[in-house]
Amino acid sequence: MSTPPQRERRSPEADVGDPERLYVITGGPDGAARAPLDLVTMIVARDEPSPTVQPEQAAILRLCRAPLSVAELSAHLTLPFSVVTALLTELLTAELVESRAPVVRAALPDRSLLEAVMHGLQRL
Repeated sequence: MSTPPQRERRSPEADVGDPERLYVITGGPDGAARAPLDLVTMIVARDEPSPTVQPEQAAILRLCRAPLSVAELSAHLTLPFSVVTALLTELLTAELVESRAPVVRAALPDRSLLEAVMHGLQRL
């Protein structure tokens, strides 16, 4: 009696370099404009994933319950930045996610001002 053939499981790392998979995920080069996102743009989900979204988009919606940057999403999904940008553009168009500019730290006050305050406090 012969044993039935075993299915070969693909590792997630094998999919990263698979151009056909990336082509299918992004929908191909349709020429559509992409959202102006950079690596530090914060993404927040507005809704739960519906059954009609792609698995990668559903993963983005689940991950973004709390704000995540596009770079973090790319790392969690093991997908290139350009592919994540294409997926996020579709989600932004459907209003399933919201993008926010990162919080910029305030500029530090001038050193001479800090020294003047310190000297004034020392005189008290």
